[in-house]
Amino acid sequence: MTTITSIEVRDIRFPTSRSLDGSDAMNEAPDYSATYVTLHTDSASGLEGHGFTFTIGRGNEICVAAVKSLAPMIVGRSLTSITDDMGGFWRYMTTSDSQLRWLGPDRGVIHMATAAIVNAVWDLWAKTEKKPLWKMLADMTPEQLVKCLDFRFVTDALTPKEALGLLKRRESGKAQRTQDLLAKGYPGYTTTPGWMGYSDEKVQRLAQEALAEGWTHFKQKVGGDLDDDIRRAQVLREAIGWENSLMMDANQMWDVDQAIVAMRNLAEFDPMWIEEPTNPDDILGHAEIRRRLDNIGVATGEHCSNRVMFKQLFQANAIDYCQLDCARLGGVNEVLVVLLLAAKFDVPVCPHGGGVGLCEMTQHISMFDYIAVSGSLDGRFLEYVDHLHEHFIDPVIIQKGHYQVPQMPGYSTSIHPESLAYHVFPSGEAWQE
Repeated sequence: MTTITSIEVRDIRFPTSRSLDGSDAMNEAPDYSATYVTLHTDSASGLEGHGFTFTIGRGNEICVAAVKSLAPMIVGRSLTSITDDMGGFWRYMTTSDSQLRWLGPDRGVIHMATAAIVNAVWDLWAKTEKKPLWKMLADMTPEQLVKCLDFRFVTDALTPKEALGLLKRRESGKAQRTQDLLAKGYPGYTTTPGWMGYSDEKVQRLAQEALAEGWTHFKQKVGGDLDDDIRRAQVLREAIGWENSLMMDANQMWDVDQAIVAMRNLAEFDPMWIEEPTNPDDILGHAEIRRRLDNIGVATGEHCSNRVMFKQLFQANAIDYCQLDCARLGGVNEVLVVLLLAAKFDVPVCPHGGGVGLCEMTQHISMFDYIAVSGSLDGRFLEYVDHLHEHFIDPVIIQKGHYQVPQMPGYSTSIHPESLAYHVFPSGEAWQE
């Protein structure tokens, strides 16, 4: 029996602000960071679980402190005591300490810290099963999957019985869809050429390089000066042509009416969607933008804190694309609830990628979604950003704009020890330069 003996949490930061990687209208100079959790066990083989949540620099230390506050809930527990009732474990983590829950509830650093721990548990579980997470999930029966989930606060939109029915309807084609993924990979889109801090020349060069690599879907950051947004859209369209797809991302910069005016001006470039056009908590604002924009989808989710907010976005017909974030929601359990909600409301899931390791995690989620939940790739694309993958033991592999299926056991969340030591804040060498 494997027992969790201790939790180690580290403040890991990468100085991406020096090259403006990740720059957009709201976040001008982020330092991509991770609250990185290691679950140590009594396994003779040295088995560990790794998980994290993603931040962009200052404040990461607050999330680290939150993990330390939650640690007593899990240290000393056997893995089987958790996995035998994963749904109960998740509710215990998020509700059993009312004083810590008060800091959310189900949002903010306390929920993100929960995600780091919960993601590490799933990584540990998949490693003990000797399977990549996507396959462990896909191999579960519908009954086993539903038992892992907490439907509290969303049963007015999705009951456990309905979730079971959704999963059972997809059972017949799971083997074929798995083979299709292994043969072709999962379709992606690239944000690499679209960062706001890049010069026009760099945008054009990166777009041309991406085309040569086989990418057909591209995303541009907007939300700054409208004339600059139009000019950069023209640069991108000239580089990628009109046969390829262009998405746009405003990173919460606009009021509702501003978003509508701006996107009507940018409509000439035929954007597939506008992402985070306004405040991420404004569910009715997103619905209004969607109602008033013609032929431009509305996407959001990377700052959506919990399953309840997603439930309301779906109920209000506020979005065309669900962009859940694996490190902002409360770990895999809550992510799976959102996948099932999206399937019921027939909204394609296109998770938020980039950051530190988000691409590594979301590939598992999207592949499982295709195999066992949605059964479709229509309107579904995984975001890809070419940053920091070299630090991961099991990094994403891209071929011709498609994610290749990961084979290593776990959640692909393990970072090389040398990278952790180099980037730990503030003592690592990366922060002494």
